[in-house]
Order: sequence, then C-alpha cells, then structure tokens
Amino acid sequence: MILPIFVVRIKPVFMKDFQYITNSSPAYIDGLYQDFVKNPESVDPEFKKFFEGFDFAITQAKPGTNGTNGTSVAPAKDVQFKTTDGVDWKKELGAYRLILGYRNKGHLIAKTNPIRPRKDRGANLELSFFGFTDEDLDKNFFAGNLIGLGTTSLRNILQHLQNCYASHVGIEFKYISDQVQIDWLTNEMEKKFLAPTPLDKQKRILEKLNEGVMFEKFLHTKYIGQKRFSLEGGETTIPALDTIINTAADDGVQEVVIGMAHRGRLNVLANILGKTYEQIFSEFEGTAKLDQTMGSGDVKYHMGYGSELHTPSDKTVHLKLMPNPSHLEAVDPVVVGFARAKADVMYKSDFDKILPILIHGDASVSGQGIVYEVIQMSELEGYYTGGTIHFVINNQIGFTTDFDDARSSDYCTSLAAAVHAPVLHVNGDDAEAVVKCADIATRYRQEFNADIFVDMVCYRRHGHNEGDDPKFTQPQLYALIDKHPNPREVYTQYLIEKGEADAKDLAKEMEKKFWADLQERLDEVKQKPLPYTYQQPELWWRSLRRAVAGDFNQSPSTSISEADFKKIFDAIMKWPDGFTPLRKVEKLLQDKIKLFTEEKKLDWATAELMAYGSLLVDGKDVRMSGQDVRRGTFSHRHAVLQDENTNNSYNRLSRIPGATGQFRIYNSLLSEFGVLGFEYGYSLANPNTLVLWEAQFGDFCNEAQTMIDQFIVGAEQKWQRMTGLALLLPHGYEGQGPEHSSARMERFLQMCAELNLVVTNITTSSNLFHAFRRQLIWPFRKPLINFSPKANLRHPGSYSLMDEFINGKFREVIDDTFNDDPAKVKKVLFCCGKIYFELAEKQQKDNRKDIAIIRLEQLYPLPLTQLETLYKKYNKATWFWVQEEPLNMGAASYLQMNLKSLNYGFISRQPSASTATGYAKVHAQEQSEIIETAFSI
Repeated sequence: MILPIFVVRIKPVFMKDFQYITNSSPAYIDGLYQDFVKNPESVDPEFKKFFEGFDFAITQAKPGTNGTNGTSVAPAKDVQFKTTDGVDWKKELGAYRLILGYRNKGHLIAKTNPIRPRKDRGANLELSFFGFTDEDLDKNFFAGNLIGLGTTSLRNILQHLQNCYASHVGIEFKYISDQVQIDWLTNEMEKKFLAPTPLDKQKRILEKLNEGVMFEKFLHTKYIGQKRFSLEGGETTIPALDTIINTAADDGVQEVVIGMAHRGRLNVLANILGKTYEQIFSEFEGTAKLDQTMGSGDVKYHMGYGSELHTPSDKTVHLKLMPNPSHLEAVDPVVVGFARAKADVMYKSDFDKILPILIHGDASVSGQGIVYEVIQMSELEGYYTGGTIHFVINNQIGFTTDFDDARSSDYCTSLAAAVHAPVLHVNGDDAEAVVKCADIATRYRQEFNADIFVDMVCYRRHGHNEGDDPKFTQPQLYALIDKHPNPREVYTQYLIEKGEADAKDLAKEMEKKFWADLQERLDEVKQKPLPYTYQQPELWWRSLRRAVAGDFNQSPSTSISEADFKKIFDAIMKWPDGFTPLRKVEKLLQDKIKLFTEEKKLDWATAELMAYGSLLVDGKDVRMSGQDVRRGTFSHRHAVLQDENTNNSYNRLSRIPGATGQFRIYNSLLSEFGVLGFEYGYSLANPNTLVLWEAQFGDFCNEAQTMIDQFIVGAEQKWQRMTGLALLLPHGYEGQGPEHSSARMERFLQMCAELNLVVTNITTSSNLFHAFRRQLIWPFRKPLINFSPKANLRHPGSYSLMDEFINGKFREVIDDTFNDDPAKVKKVLFCCGKIYFELAEKQQKDNRKDIAIIRLEQLYPLPLTQLETLYKKYNKATWFWVQEEPLNMGAASYLQMNLKSLNYGFISRQPSASTATGYAKVHAQEQSEIIETAFSI
C-alpha cells in the first residue's frame, strides 16, 4: 500500500518587527485600524493581536480617557491616540516592536554561556532602537496586554521580556510559519516558563545531577587517565534526558531510541539506561568475559544497550541506545530509521508511541553534512518519524578547535531553520532551566510531531579525552574552567542561597547522600540490574542464529507453489477499474503478459516484483527506497503506476489475494549517506522485513561509504547486530564513462571476511528472485550486496522459465549451457555479471564447443566446493577469469587471494586509476579486445 503523506506545512509568514509602521503617519496607522475594525482577518495576524490588545485596553480605560467614554468605538480620523499616561501611537507601537524584538532576537543577548561573555551579535534591543529613553520606563503601555501583564509600565514589560527571552534561555523561532506553533511557544515562554519549580522536581533534578557527577568522580578516582570521554561540565544532560523520557512517557510514548557519540555515553548508560557500574567497569578492568563467539567487539563507549525503565509516574518505557562508531553523527539516520521501523511494526505507524532522541556535539552538528540530510528527511513521507528531539551538548569546542573556526553561522544549530524547527538555547549551569527546556521540547514534539532542538551551552572539563591537555590550545578558556564549579555544585549552592527553607534542607540532605553514594560505588556495593522484557521483534531476532561456513555450501529451497506464482503474477499485471496508466506503461505490461503466455518466461523486473509479492504472501514486509526506485532509474521496475489523467498512484503489489505483508516503496531525497543509514536502521528493528536500498548508479554508493564501512560491513562483529539489508548497485561497463560504470566491486570484496556479507552479480531473473527470498528464509541475516544490471535488465538471456521459480533455488554457480561434451572443452572462461552475455554471444556465434563459460553468481561467500567440482569436470581445460573492469578493480585481486585451489589466468582491462574511459570509441575497442583475447588466447 502507498502510505499517506503525514505532514503538510503552510509556508511562510515571518514574525515581523513592524519598524516601518513607526515611521508612518498616524493616518496610515488609523487606516490599518479601520481595516481591523471592519474585518479582523484582513490584517497581519501579529498586528491583529496588537489591535485586539488595544481594543481591550480601551474598554478597560477610565471614562473620558483618550477621548472615549470607555466603550470600544472606531476612532475618528486624524485623532492621535493616547494611553492613560499620554503616550502616543508611535510610542505604543514602539512597545509592541520591543516585544517582537525580544521574541525574535532575545536569544542573541541571553545569558546562555556559563563560562565567558557572549559575542555581540548585533541584536539591536536597546531602548533607543525602539524610540524610548529612560524617561519612558515608568509610563504605562497597552502593549503589556500582549504578554499577559495587562496595561503596565515599560519597565515591567522590559523586565518580563528579559526574564522570558534573555535570561538563561534564548529561544529561536522567528522563522516558523505555522502560527499555531508560534502561539504555543510564545505562551510557554511568556506565561509558563517563569513559574517556580516544585520541590519534588527540584529533588529529582538534584538526584540526577548527583548521579551524573558521582559517576564521573568515581571514574576519575578509580581509573585515572583512562580514556572515557567524560560528561564533566555537561552533567545537566542527565536530568534533561530524564525529563524528556518521563514527560514523553506521561504523554503516551512507549519507546525511546537514542543516538549519541562517545562523550558522556557511559554516564548515559549508567544513569539513564540503568546499566550497572559492575557491567560497565568490568570492561575498564579487563575482567569482562571475552565472548568472541559473536564477534571481535568494540570499545566500551561505542556499544549499544537496551533497557526497560519504570518512570516516577509508574509508566513503562523501552529505552534503546544505538551502537555507533567514532564517526560523529553517522548514527543519526540509523536512529530515525530504527524508530520508523518500530513505529511500523510495533505501533501501527502511530508515531506518538516512539520518540527518537539525537544527542549531538556542537562541532559535529554544524560540521557534519549528515545532520542536514537527516533533518531534510524529517517531513518526507518515506522517512517521517513524528519528530526528533535534538539535544546538543555544546562544549564550545571541537577537540582543539574553537567554535569561531568551526562554523560560519551564529549557532551550531542554525540548520534547524531549514525545517522550521525551534531551538531552545540554554545555560547548562542552570539545571532548572535546562529541565524546563527539555520538558517544552518533549511536549512540543508530541503536540506537533515535528523536530525541535535544545542547545545546552556548557563546557568540557578535560581535553578531548582524559589524557589530552586542552591548555595547549585554549589556555584562557581552561583557566576559567579550572576554577568553575560543576553543575551539581552550582545548583546545590543556588538552592542553599535562594531556595525556600525546604529546598535548602533538601540541598543539604542531597549533599550528604551524594558523598555516601559515591563511597558505596567506590566500595563496590552491588547494584541490581533493571529487569527487561523482550519486545516481539526482539524475540524474532533471538530466534535466529549465527551463520556458519556450512550454511553457504548450497542455498535453501526458496521456490513457491505454482498457485502462488500465478496468483501473484496475475495481481501485479492488473490495475483497478477507473485507473488509466500511461499507454507506454500499459504496453510494457502487456508485453510481459505476452512473454509469459507464449514462452512461460519472466523478465528481470517481473521476477523482482514476484519476489516481493511472494514475501508479502508469506506474511513478511518489504521496504525499498532510493532515488527514483518506484519507476526505476532505467525505467524497468514500474512498481508504482501513475494515472495519466489524475496523477493518482497505484502500487502494483497492493492487491495480492491473501497477502498480509505490506510493500512500502519510496523515492528518496537525493542523498546516499542519510538514506542508506535510514534503511540500515530500519533493517535492525525487524528481521522479518526485507529492506532494500537501490543506488541510482552503483558508482554513487561511495557517497555512503561511512555507512558501508562502519555499520553494514562490521556491525555483526563489532556490536553483535545482524542485518538483512540488501544494496542494489547498478554496475556494468557500457561506455557511459567513469561515473556510470563501476559500483566498486573490489572495495566490497576486500572487506569480505568472517561471513560478514553476501556479494552477488546475478545474470538471471529467477536467481534474483531466489536471492531476495533467501534473505528472509535463512535462519540468520546477512547484508546482500548485489551488482545489478543496467542495459541487461531487458536482455532476453536474463529471462527465466516459470519452472525455475516453482522448483528452483539460488544457484551460486551456473555451468555452461551451450557445451554438451566436457571432454572436448579446452578452455574455461569463468566470469560474473554483464560480460557473460557478450562472451556467450560470441561462443554461440562462432559455435565454440571447445570453450565453456561458467557464471560465478555469488562472489562471497565463495562457492569453493562448486567451483572445484567444475574444475574437475573440465580437467583438461585451461581456465581464465574474465572481467570487464581494470585488473586492479573488479574481482581479480579478491580471487587471487581467496581462490587458490584452481589454476587460472586473468583477462581484463589494463590497471587504471579511473574506473572507465570517457570515450565511447575507446570503450568499444577495449571491450572488443577483452572478448577477442578470451577466445583467442
């Protein structure tokens, strides 16, 4: 089925400062007011509010004031309105502009930096900018009504605005176009934010600060100098995350998925996910059991974890911290992809039930392009998750690089404006303000299902790691940090000095508890691990096992019944009544029907859809995305048809009788890294969904190399995480030049070891069908890297008979089909992919019965036994590996290293720095030489 688009936004009406109004004549202002009286909807929404406030104030005025009797009447022309204190319109509008100024730009002067003064960003919020002097401070203004103060003095208005928008929190939201969101955020900041924090919340904040600081002190005392990437300076992260999770749980969230880098990760594991000190520190001491049966492992600050948390309000929340490499922000698309999959499989796509949280660093959130790719996904149909909370631990430094050298924008979070996501900048030393921002962010996400950022400005107590001296590069900054108390000390002192009596007692009590608890940890008093209940998808994963070498000796049966074959075929060749496909497409489908009716054969595209349809009939889901995948880059798939009259879509796999699985296919944004990361994350959540990503051309997959190298290739060894993700990479030398020929087969083959991948270069439609079905029929999961055809998508040699679908299975090696007497074979050419068809064409054209051509359909795991059997069969022949790639590319080096039991030579293009020539004539000559050499050598 084609899922609906989830979010539509109206664009854009910006929050204005109306400076032009104050320079206009009273008659012009009066004209605007007259328009408002006749039709309030005819004026700008922000200005409408002002006039409503003005009317309200007029009705509350004393008799005779401002030339009225206290009733709301339309003023006479040319009357210059006065407030109760004789302030004219211009001044009144100045007060209104002051309010808008603080709403729009108060964040530029907010005291969000706990260590040093902020840079002057040219906020222009001085009174003089709005036409005021100090003499106006005690005059009353109607504009106070707009911020909930009623008619009040300019002094009170200014103080309130500074408290709301320029104290320890600065909010950026002027670029938002949705008035409802603007009003919601304005109300939060102006009406609710300044409310005092209740004692029970203060206790919770202090508890979590104690835990966060205690953890770091424990490590610093017991494991001096060990690399741990501490959270010191940013410990307020712990109460912030605690608040997000608890608030979300109260609002119906059942699962939270977290992605973060290494800084603070161990602290989050201990104090948010409940991993015990014993579990964490056995890794520090080297006493953890080294179980390498599931892989070679990774460093402690990269590993993932799952737990089940019971909140103070007795809600149960599943927490997941995704494993990640050192490549900053690379985990972001994995988290949102995982969250989308869990929403689809666990919560029927109810995104209010699952919350993704991405914890960023300030240098990486502004410097890593993957962050931009991920936020661009946030409101796209195929990648929507109901909104992500982005929490930035803003250390004001990246390793040794000052923020002035790390970005051009004012803020590390400036890219949030691209999707109209508000940003709450907050001082990390003000624990109550941080917690309030976390609460607002969570409720905003649940209310509007949109992204939001919390930028917690703090500092890094030590260097990039604990053995690094930051004073080499930031001596002044670290002189300040050395003297600065930690957030727990700051908050404790605040409560003792400024809190109510019970808050002071609480602070003193919690101070004693902190030191007692720390001593317990140092004395190694055991903690009780949190209980955990496996979710259904996790039980599916647990029913699988690790693959062993014997699993790849031959493939399992993946055939389907003839009845299912015909049912699926019939279903995908029809469309609903009243639907009018493009005539060209209709002819394509008629040709496919004709091919099957007359020859009992299926072409490549039909076999692919048949594989997906058969999995849907088995009750499994299929998800596919990539650039142009609905139609297919080479116009072959046509999985989704468009009505030529209405442009309505029709999913050809949506009406298979008896199919309970869902087929989801999405044209992606023009991104490889982000989209492949999303699909990888999706594949981790549910082993019963076939997840596929198709590159527009295989050459472009290196845009996602980080995802391939750090996640797909090594995750099972590093993190014990299997995936059945399939990558379809169009590959083949057809004269299209260096960027449209090679999917870099050699790179994937170089990374093959320990049964980590399945690498194929398939030549028949039935083998493709079985390869896809095998992905979910195996009792384990492996990533599939398939080098798929381009021009040969329509090659008659790739067509397969129905019998191969209802009786066959995947064939790792396909023997020669032309030769009928092995004894007469003097030469064996073995190859993979597209070049087979060119070799076979010459073999048949020249009637070369003395040559056998063998197809290696699966390159890894290498089907060694099958090849050795054929080597014995053609024991009088000379063997050659033939490839169209240059000798330093393709499979040549891989085979040279791994296929040593056979004696064979190599035929290929000359070694080359570039994958292919850009000249069609040179390409044709090179290709011809390969074929001629293969037959003449």
